[in-house]
Amino acid sequence: MTILELTLNSREQGPVRRFEVFTGTGRRRDWGDEVKARIVAESYVAETTVCAVARRHGLSPQQLFTWRRLFRKRERDAVEAAPMFVPAIVETQKEPATAKVWRAGSPGKVSASVAIELEIDGATVRIASGTDAATIAAVIQALKASS
Repeated sequence: MTILELTLNSREQGPVRRFEVFTGTGRRRDWGDEVKARIVAESYVAETTVCAVARRHGLSPQQLFTWRRLFRKRERDAVEAAPMFVPAIVETQKEPATAKVWRAGSPGKVSASVAIELEIDGATVRIASGTDAATIAAVIQALKASS
């Protein structure tokens, strides 16, 4: 029987316009991970569409979209599973320079542990670094009240 003798199963008795021949066993294709990764990477190129890439490789667009989703999930899981450490660099510091605080009444050196020095009505208050704000506020209020 030739192709011209084949007819459609309808009322028309015209010849078949399309004829497909399937060769092989008709089983599923087994795509390797490297091939899948190459096809997925090709689908992310800006000039092309996913459908065009799928047609070029004999895939359905749905299959290619599934591969893309699986590769994104695999990358996201790999990032979440990676340890989140930041490299630490320890440097030795030179001897700290003494802080120079200038007072209105008398020039002189102040110890390095003093962060703030207040002079209110002849009373000098030196506040060390690390003192909490409530203590500082209480001392200042007491000085103002006594003056």
